[in-house]
Parts: sequence; C-alpha cells; structure tokens
Amino acid sequence: MIVIVFRSRLKPDAVETGYSDMAQEMFSLAQGMPGFISIKSFTADDGERLSLVYWQDAETLAQWRNNERHRVAQGKGRSQWYEWYSIEVADITRANEFHAPAAAAAD
Repeated sequence: MIVIVFRSRLKPDAVETGYSDMAQEMFSLAQGMPGFISIKSFTADDGERLSLVYWQDAETLAQWRNNERHRVAQGKGRSQWYEWYSIEVADITRANEFHAPAAAAAD
C-alpha cells in the first residue's frame, strides 16, 4: 500500500476561480480508478491543508498520476490555485488498527 501526503496552501481566490469544482471532480475520478483506497483531508487553523491519499500499489498510483484529466487539474493547480504544495509518497510497511469494543447496552 502507498500513501500520498499532500500538503498545500490555496491562494485567497482559489475557491472563486473553480478550485472546489475541480477538487470534487478529482475526488470522484479517483474513487473510480483501480487501486484507489481512500482519501482524508484536513485544514489547519492557519489555512494549511493536508490530504492523505491511499493507493493499492505503485502501478495504480502511476495510472492516477498520468490520468489526462488529473494532468489538467495539476496544471491549473500550479497556475491558478496553489500558493505552494508539497507531495510525499511513502510505502506502508506496517499498519495496525484498534477499535474499542462497543459499549454494552444499559438494561
């Protein structure tokens, strides 16, 4: 499994110039791609954004990276919407989860 750590800061007028519509389109497109697992996005109080995107493997990630419509979005991101961004790609070598047991219903 691979995780993409995408940190960014939008320009002040990004939303007014079509960012939100393109972001929704990219989310829908990614969900339909082979190998897509999940995405979670967060925005800090100072406006920095963080998205964690999980892919099955390097091959399916490459398909996403090279998708024609995604390439259009990347270009618009650099020319119109982002003040800056950074992308880190990491292989997950180990993963654990814990879920607390459900509380028993009160009688």
